[in-house]
Amino acid sequence: MFIFKLLLKNAFRHKLRTLLTMVGLIVAISAYGLLRTIVDAWYAGVDATSSTRLITRSAISVGYPLPLYYADRIRKVEGVSEVTWANWFGGIYIDRKNFFARFAVDGPSYFKIYPEYRISDDEKAAFLADRQGAVIGRQLAQRYGWKVGDVIPLSGTLYPGKWNFNIRGIYHGDDARTDESLMLMHWTLLSESVRKQLNSGAANQVGIYVVNIKDPTRAAAISQEIDKIFHNSSAETRTETEKAFQLGIVSMSQAILLAIRAVSFVVILIIMAVMANTMTMTARERLAEYATLKALGFSPGFVVKLLFGESLMIAAIGGGVGIAMTFPLAMGFVSQTGTLFKVFEVSQGTMVFQALAALGVGLIAAAWPAWKMSRIDIVQGLRHVA
Repeated sequence: MFIFKLLLKNAFRHKLRTLLTMVGLIVAISAYGLLRTIVDAWYAGVDATSSTRLITRSAISVGYPLPLYYADRIRKVEGVSEVTWANWFGGIYIDRKNFFARFAVDGPSYFKIYPEYRISDDEKAAFLADRQGAVIGRQLAQRYGWKVGDVIPLSGTLYPGKWNFNIRGIYHGDDARTDESLMLMHWTLLSESVRKQLNSGAANQVGIYVVNIKDPTRAAAISQEIDKIFHNSSAETRTETEKAFQLGIVSMSQAILLAIRAVSFVVILIIMAVMANTMTMTARERLAEYATLKALGFSPGFVVKLLFGESLMIAAIGGGVGIAMTFPLAMGFVSQTGTLFKVFEVSQGTMVFQALAALGVGLIAAAWPAWKMSRIDIVQGLRHVA
């Protein structure tokens, strides 16, 4: 207890300097946690994937459509249990900043392949019965205050025109990793609209196929078999696991993620340098005190413990407050980004890394001054008093 009181008194001997150092540490640790959370959120879609789902898309790019009749041929591949499809709808809700994912899907088969999207039987039946019906995620409903029966007006982009969709159901996820920010409408409605406007084969095209398989260990073999069917056709395919597909989307932003990671480490390095400077100044100011302690018979190890203890105390207080501040920062950030991220929460792993970063700052900042003070000459130190 005596040592603790001594360390506390020493740490706040220069209150302003200590408080400013702590503020810098709080900012650094909370910023580090927020940046790590952003990176984790980017990979949330990957973590939520299923090992029994494959994605079949155009071999050229995900933006190129595939013929609708591919579904029957894929369904006949051994090991395939169910096939569904989806088109990116796009569209604008009031303003472009109100972004959320909108997909036109084949309702009856879509919910079979995505059982983690929980919706009541009554709401599902109402959705299937209404050609202008839509199902939205719970997170999306909470963001805009929507409820079953409301109408969502959208201005078409990929599919021009004014669209009105009736909310017939609100789904919730099995766990925190499930995306609850989607809006789903009927693919047949889009197909009919395209046929009326363009009167072309574009009405019978889909963006991607989602293939459910019985045995996840045969995912690679089934993927090859599907792609082999459409090899040398006018619309060749590329089939991969849902996880690989999501990783491919994330890889498009790889440079951004690397930049975010780099910034998070730079922030820690900067505060480490600031705190090291603070501890060096502290050691120089107390040179005579440490020399007196050695003259009274205290070992060099005791002096080292004092410096390390003071540094770790400052790091512990600043790091603890920084970790606590990460949560309101994350809430404020996600309120501004809306449904851009499927899952955005500060994980236990992030908090552990924050604690380790604060501990590392405290240890490294005190290392050099502690080594110097443990080797001071008593005579030279006492002469510093005069």
